[in-house]
Amino acid sequence: MTRKTKDVSRLYTVAEVARMSGVSVRTLHHYDDLGLLTPARVGDNGYRLYGRAELLRLQQILFHRELEFPLEAIKAVLAAPDFDRLEALRRQKRALSDKAARYRRLLRTLDATLAELEGTTQMSDQDLYAGFTPEQQAGHEAWLSDRYGEGARDRIAGARAKMKRWSKGDFAAFKAEGEAIEQAMARALGEGLPVDSAAVRALMARHHAWVAASWPAPPTADAFAGLGAMYLEHPEFTARYEAIAAGLSEYLAEAMASYALAVLT
Repeated sequence: MTRKTKDVSRLYTVAEVARMSGVSVRTLHHYDDLGLLTPARVGDNGYRLYGRAELLRLQQILFHRELEFPLEAIKAVLAAPDFDRLEALRRQKRALSDKAARYRRLLRTLDATLAELEGTTQMSDQDLYAGFTPEQQAGHEAWLSDRYGEGARDRIAGARAKMKRWSKGDFAAFKAEGEAIEQAMARALGEGLPVDSAAVRALMARHHAWVAASWPAPPTADAFAGLGAMYLEHPEFTARYEAIAAGLSEYLAEAMASYALAVLT
């Protein structure tokens, strides 16, 4: 059997790479601006052109993004002198296998919860949280406490006490509103709306109310701006927002700071 060979010399336009990878042209341009994924060369017509090496580098970026690495961390990993692509792929395979197993558990929890809400079965209170890792939540809380001190610890305790009284419908509505705000902010970013525009200010009013729903008291100007800064500092939050839209974590933090200064002070 003759093995099919690949044309390693072929160059692809940014539009072709976008179609192959599912990464938008805008995001590829953003990666170039960051120095994360530079084209092999730029043609006389100004088109970015990508070769095999760039395609492999983009694959690495996407694997790291799946593992929730922020863009700056990915850039540092790929730029390291001792970076080994084969070893990186092996590590990513192990990590993604673990993640896939966890998602399978979460899907079973979703199915069971849907079945109970539809009246076809029942599940215990403990089973509501099957697949969620206590270690991950504890890690988030420890990071917040270390970074922001006892004030953060008190807010976490107060939020837990408040949310303990929530029904399943309350949790679902809270999650849906958070996701709706994120998607609306991603659209605002894509449309180039300034963070102090009326539309973004309205979204920040919703976001402030959304945060207040789970906090013991509505966040002050400093607390709301500080929460936005945390989105930029904590890698898991950054990865979440960057997965929705490139640049969203910074845009959201700037919008929250602007709203805090203009409205909450």
